[in-house]
Amino acid sequence: MKTGKQKLLIASKVLFVLFVALVIAFYIFRDAVLQQTIAKVSNEMQVEYNSSFTIKKASFNGLSGLNLSEIILVPKNADTLFKIQKLRTSVNLWHLLTGDVQLGTLEVQNGFVQLVKKGKVRNFDAFLKKDNQTELRDEKRDYAQFAYRIISKALNLIPTDMILGNLSFRLDDNGKKATINFQKLRLINKQLETSIQVQTNTVSQQWKIKGFADPRSKKADIRLVNIDTGAIKIPYLDERFNLKSSFDSIRLSIQNIERDGDELHIDGFMAIANLKLNHPKIASKDVVLKNAKFDYRFLLGSDFISIDSSSTVLLNKIKFHPYAAYETGEDTIYKLKINLPKMKAQDFIISLPDGLFTHFQGMEATGTFDYKLNFAFNQNRPNQLVFKSNLKKENLKITKYGAANLNKLSGEFMYRALIKSVLQRAVLVGAANPNYTPLEQISPYLRKSVLTTEDPSFFSHRGFITEAFKQSIVKNIRTKKFSRGASTISMQLVKNAFLSREKTVSRKLEEILLVYILENNRIVSKERMLEVYFNIIEWGPNVYGIGEASRFYFQKTPSELSLNECLYLARIIPSPKKFMYQFNDQGMLKDFAIKQESFLTSIMFRRGLLTPEDTIYKSLPILISGPAKSFIKFKIQDSTLIKVDSLANDDEFDL
Repeated sequence: MKTGKQKLLIASKVLFVLFVALVIAFYIFRDAVLQQTIAKVSNEMQVEYNSSFTIKKASFNGLSGLNLSEIILVPKNADTLFKIQKLRTSVNLWHLLTGDVQLGTLEVQNGFVQLVKKGKVRNFDAFLKKDNQTELRDEKRDYAQFAYRIISKALNLIPTDMILGNLSFRLDDNGKKATINFQKLRLINKQLETSIQVQTNTVSQQWKIKGFADPRSKKADIRLVNIDTGAIKIPYLDERFNLKSSFDSIRLSIQNIERDGDELHIDGFMAIANLKLNHPKIASKDVVLKNAKFDYRFLLGSDFISIDSSSTVLLNKIKFHPYAAYETGEDTIYKLKINLPKMKAQDFIISLPDGLFTHFQGMEATGTFDYKLNFAFNQNRPNQLVFKSNLKKENLKITKYGAANLNKLSGEFMYRALIKSVLQRAVLVGAANPNYTPLEQISPYLRKSVLTTEDPSFFSHRGFITEAFKQSIVKNIRTKKFSRGASTISMQLVKNAFLSREKTVSRKLEEILLVYILENNRIVSKERMLEVYFNIIEWGPNVYGIGEASRFYFQKTPSELSLNECLYLARIIPSPKKFMYQFNDQGMLKDFAIKQESFLTSIMFRRGLLTPEDTIYKSLPILISGPAKSFIKFKIQDSTLIKVDSLANDDEFDL
């Protein structure tokens, strides 16, 4: 009777014989199998993708080597998608027999891959269609399993040794062209070295990628630098999106890709030096970030994708730990948490990217602070939005202001609105200006009306209204655009007095920081802030401040304004230059304006800001009597009717 060891030995011998037999059979019939495979792929490309796929010559080299020449893929009625003159590769035979393709070596000479768009026709559209037969819409995807499978297959297709020569990647988007030509790429003994020519309509540069890459152990550390002098300019983005961008170098390190139970961990870091961005929506100047590093730890599970809180972002001297997650368990939830540990205020100021915070340049501060943000949005329950922002400071004090000197609000200063980068006429904010109006000389009705429409909790908040922010975020997410803001009077004051009206990321970030400093360091009183606000905001075409506005519309002083006139002035603040559209051709308020006025009045009644006695004369119509009257389009009466009326009046006079 045979022992267990003897049985195991016999089984091993049988498996070895079968393996050898398979190898011999594969070797004998491999040319026929290769031609059948090419024909199958060619037929699939024709049937499924309406494309022509051809290989002029294909042959084996040794046991696992493969030589191909003139490989061409051309979609019907479109430009060639790719063409490779010569390709030599080898595969891992054992992996191939188990159904997994793993490249050993790869050599490619003279070829190109190109994406072309002409009008609305793209040469790669056929390959973007979804396979409805295999797509299971009702079945949730296991993110960890899916990502690990895709990463493993992708890494297996990266050979351990590779030589590319004159291989180009081309992009032509209706004349916006970019070509990245790998003149040389060598991956030998895990060491990567390249020589790359980049050419667009506006850029011509030589790049180099060098470093370490080991696809089998799932590790890499590579760096992209410019061979020429100057920074690396990112191609195509400038022509396509009007985004000018460049950097000195980028480094990417993948240190670990590991499956741990139901989770997938991806660890490493990314670093970039002297990143420069220029776009009208970002800032009016170049934005420069000297040094940035992201030590990342991505976690993927069956129903979530996240950046773990152990990750670290370093922006110059600013260091914080982000946590971001996308969860698809019972509900679809987006989460973001930021933990900025205690740091010196001055280190924070000097670390702000150049060009993004121009009004802070030259600012100095003492003390320290730390900051925490907690945000969560449930797509199925949007009203349960979580938004918590907490800043703790210790001995924080501004010792010197930059371009935005908030102390100027305490005294007399010259104000000039900046509209579309054009400075408007100067307006003196002070008693020497005859139109300047102290707060106590402004009609109480106007103060109450403006506070109701613009910022009901102005005297109690510290610059921001958390609930308004939450409602704004919910609506913006629902509409997928910035359709609603959460601006307080404090924010409007800072925007008008210190910043431009341009809708950029820079202006909004500066506004938030300046408002926080203004409101939390008691630089001026709330009453003074409101007084300055009333005297500088735009209230019509080339009309600034309530002194000018009351005369422009009603030929009155601000203290003489009636309730109806105050309600009108409060309502037009969002669009003062379009005030004329509030009136019909008889010079009377249109129905929509009357409804807005009634709605505002009812709110003020509910809040106890008005009494029945206040509305005794409310039924009287608004009469525009000042220079604003010339902006309203009145209906021209028939001249014959005017003459008849005149004659009738004359006869009546004679009698």
